[in-house]
Amino acid sequence: MATFIKRGDSWQAKIRRRGFPTITRTFDTKAAAERWARDAESEMSRNVYVDGREAEQTTLFEALERYEREVTPKKKGAARERYLIARWKKDDLALRSLASIRGADLASWRDKRLAEGASPSTVRNNINLISHLFNIASREWGLESLNNPVRKITLPSPGRGRDRRLMDDEEARLMTALEGLESPWMKPLAQLALETGMRQGEMLGLRWEHVSLGRRVARLQDTKNGEARDVPLSTKAVKVLEALPRELKGRVFPITRDQASYFFAKAAKAAGIEDLRFHDLRHEATSRFFERGLNMMEAAAITGHKTLQMLKRYTHLKAEDLAKRLG
Repeated sequence: MATFIKRGDSWQAKIRRRGFPTITRTFDTKAAAERWARDAESEMSRNVYVDGREAEQTTLFEALERYEREVTPKKKGAARERYLIARWKKDDLALRSLASIRGADLASWRDKRLAEGASPSTVRNNINLISHLFNIASREWGLESLNNPVRKITLPSPGRGRDRRLMDDEEARLMTALEGLESPWMKPLAQLALETGMRQGEMLGLRWEHVSLGRRVARLQDTKNGEARDVPLSTKAVKVLEALPRELKGRVFPITRDQASYFFAKAAKAAGIEDLRFHDLRHEATSRFFERGLNMMEAAAITGHKTLQMLKRYTHLKAEDLAKRLG
């Protein structure tokens, strides 16, 4: 049976029932307290009541720390996710309890970030992280009373995929700028990307013991989709690798992802090239494979795309080159 006690300007509802822990909640009005008590007692009678106290006492900040310890290390993109988590920890929502976060809160956060200029993809990635955290907390951490607030909002459209390709003399200007950097690794890294279509992370993780210049094959042990693959090396790719200083064992490119991103952006700016990212070189390489006459299956074997639809997103053929092939 529920009891109700007025405390100052609020009302406290308390339920004592055999077989369940005593639960207490405070409300602004007695009517709200009575509604809550009726619902809770009804759930107890039907044996479907779930204690929500832990969810009400656990902040998003605390949940993010546990998620980072237990879930993030198991993911391929752990480094990137730690960056997202660090940003969420600084947000005002991190101080709120999990049980208090509503869809409207995340919708406001979404709209604010978009207004600040964040891309739809960035906003989606951030909100998807929170969605997975709520699912894990509900299913595996014992916070069964939690409802995932992300299910109640609309995520921004991912938008059109990038179709940036190198135009006119941009490749020559880029290579000149890369050669002028204080890092000797950036020009060969970009050259290899254009010849193989490998991702930046795949090349930075490539080790000399997995490169056979004689067979003209690079073995990628750690890829984005989790499956190893062999990448064929063109004559130019072999020459690029042959020119690098090397050890029998060790990384082919001993620089970090942050260093590579920083130096690439610096070179693009120096070359006067706008809106060019390192990942665009993968787009360029994949499109060139088709322009050289490779079919979809051959290109996918090189790039590691799992589906032809995914491969299509990275493939942007130049209309003028297709016109030449038509005759």
